[in-house]
Amino acid sequence: MRPSTQYGTNTFAGMSKISQKGCLPMEHVSKSLRLQIGIFGRTNVGKSSFLNMITSQDVSIVSPQPGTTTDVVEKAMEFLPVGPVVFLDTAGIDDDSQLSTDRFRRTAAIFGRADVFVVLTEEGCWGAYEAKLADEARERQVPLVVVVNKTDVHGMTGEFHERLNCVTPYVMDCSCAGGISCTSRDAVADAFKGLLTRCIDSNPVQQRALIGDLLPPNGLAILVVPIDTGAPRGRLILPQVQTIREVLDGNGVVMAVKESEYKTAMTVLNKRPDLVICDSQSVTKVAAETPPEIPLTTFSVLFARFKGDLARFARGTDAIGTLKAGDKVLISEACTHHAGPDDIGRVKIPNMLREHTGLGDKIQIDIRCGRDYPNNLGDYALIIHCGACMLTQREMASRINGADNKNVPITNYGMAISYFQGVLNRVIALFGPETQE
Repeated sequence: MRPSTQYGTNTFAGMSKISQKGCLPMEHVSKSLRLQIGIFGRTNVGKSSFLNMITSQDVSIVSPQPGTTTDVVEKAMEFLPVGPVVFLDTAGIDDDSQLSTDRFRRTAAIFGRADVFVVLTEEGCWGAYEAKLADEARERQVPLVVVVNKTDVHGMTGEFHERLNCVTPYVMDCSCAGGISCTSRDAVADAFKGLLTRCIDSNPVQQRALIGDLLPPNGLAILVVPIDTGAPRGRLILPQVQTIREVLDGNGVVMAVKESEYKTAMTVLNKRPDLVICDSQSVTKVAAETPPEIPLTTFSVLFARFKGDLARFARGTDAIGTLKAGDKVLISEACTHHAGPDDIGRVKIPNMLREHTGLGDKIQIDIRCGRDYPNNLGDYALIIHCGACMLTQREMASRINGADNKNVPITNYGMAISYFQGVLNRVIALFGPETQE
């Protein structure tokens, strides 16, 4: 029997629940949505051994040779009862090898990413290195857990414990020496989980809504999804999947169509949609086919709000009109992928920027991908960042603050494209005061 609903016929043909239990399988949870736990400390204090112990896996190479961990080691897992997490095992902060500068730079990059700082030390060892880590956690308003390792050798005095309690209430001791029993390992893991749970309960990570607060109960959202050369074969990209999931979690209704079928889809509805979301590259066409009374935005603008700062990004687009010959523009893309001939960040936006400003090659455009975010932000007149679907909110906030500290305007892909196309005010109108500082 063909379904008939308040939205019209055949509307539900392409819809499906992702999970009847309301949660994604652990392996489907993006790293950017997991709790990020940074593990820090001096060389040979036992960071990698501690990670291997609490995960019950050989995640990191362990050796008595100082500086064994040369780069950040990431381990994503379901860490019950905490939930999906990413452990970030870093190089020793006191590394004095020939590669120490590069290793410290990579470790320091985790400061802006970690939701929890875990600092490993030994009995009586709390000096400038550990104090630096505690200061970083305090400045970033991130909870700090201190783990005193090698207590089978040195023990832990009450005096040292009291000293640490003046730094953080989350302190535990352990021994990560090889050859200890599975029972002891489980006890350490359980103690750490308990401490981490207390820590998170007292310092919850605030997750913003992506779209859930924009739809009324049982609201209808139409997603205009591109299926082009940039779309992964057989899949939707993360922003689209995450948007669909949040609508379903809020008991809303999703209708997904291609740009070419959007106009037809609008004609079969008996009720106007509560929100239309499209890809930035099709925003001009979709805006022309969407009545002005229907709220319209783009996936990238949603992520500008979800992961970044909508007001800062809106203000950042104003800087496009002030660019002059000789200015440098940074295009920053958080993910890494093979760039096609029409890549949005490496081809299309640079071309739009040069054409819109009329400056052509007189603007220098630098492109950085992945987590390679430059330290010389002050050299740039503007930063155009991707939607940051692969970054955590905390990591994106760190990048925005870095730009602010250098008085460099920053915006994102979708907002810049909407600005170029003359529809920026249209796609941010539904956010109202959020676009103002």
